[in-house]
Amino acid sequence: MKKFQRLELLLGDEAMSRVARKRVIIFGVGGVGSWCAESLVRSGIRHLTIVDCDRVCVTNINRQLMATTKTVGQVKVDALKERLLDINPSAEITALQQVFTAETAERFQLDSYDYIIDAIDSLKDKALLIRMATSLPSPEEEGRGTQFFSSMGAALKLDPTRIKTAEFWKVQGDPLARALRRRFKHDGQYPQRKFQCVYSDELLENQKPIDPNDKGNGTIVHITAIFGFTLASLVIRDAVSA
Repeated sequence: MKKFQRLELLLGDEAMSRVARKRVIIFGVGGVGSWCAESLVRSGIRHLTIVDCDRVCVTNINRQLMATTKTVGQVKVDALKERLLDINPSAEITALQQVFTAETAERFQLDSYDYIIDAIDSLKDKALLIRMATSLPSPEEEGRGTQFFSSMGAALKLDPTRIKTAEFWKVQGDPLARALRRRFKHDGQYPQRKFQCVYSDELLENQKPIDPNDKGNGTIVHITAIFGFTLASLVIRDAVSA
């Protein structure tokens, strides 16, 4: 397709075919996950499931791809799906207005995907997804398994040059990774295998008191987007090299 002509020049036909066959699911399509989804579709991924239970609110506009003054109030995954299909109408986008929890986890059939991407904010649900995703066979073990990538915290950061990737237990300077490790140790339940994370060791402070009705920390789009793009790059580079 002409829309992917420049991508084909970079990757070649065989790698493009491999990318197009991959099935990806993203949990959380906020400031990180929404940009990851767009990057994947623009990079040739055709089978994408996006999961988020929220609606677009006005405070999302500063950092979330599908959040505009026109989409406030819309279901996030529906607004994002519409945009993704505008990019590639032949893509198969499944939009699930759901939340990943212990009660809903089994319905997602995680083992049916080549890639699982974690962009969840909730510590409890994130820890559960990590444990479940890493319990699945990896491609290294079976030849065709499931790769898992996770985003650590993207809030309270301003310097994009400090964004990097590392194996989870080697992530340093990230409060979310620290909290996850404490939870795993407290529960006595750990990830079953190693997995790559996107993180930054920068940690700033909020410059104004947090609104009690919105407990989120300060964020900016060039950080959340680069987190999302980096997650997408992990998928594409792995798919191309498979």
